[in-house]
Amino acid sequence: MKVTVRKRNEEIPVWIETEFIKLESAMKLANIVMSGGSAKIHIQEGFVTVNGEVCTMRGKKLYPGDCFSYQGETYRICTHEA
Repeated sequence: MKVTVRKRNEEIPVWIETEFIKLESAMKLANIVMSGGSAKIHIQEGFVTVNGEVCTMRGKKLYPGDCFSYQGETYRICTHEA
């Protein structure tokens, strides 16, 4: 069994190979939610922040370097070029 230990408040990388990713897709890619419908609900209810501000737009474009947070975890959009 593989165990990963992270320090509190450490950002979790979400690796993309495109110029940007939509917020709901990033949540699915990070395995936070199982479907776009589930992501839509959490986003529209104001449970997700993007770069420190509440975001209710599920189609919000996230670029490398952007961060989003959900349930106390922070995720950073990364590319292999960055």
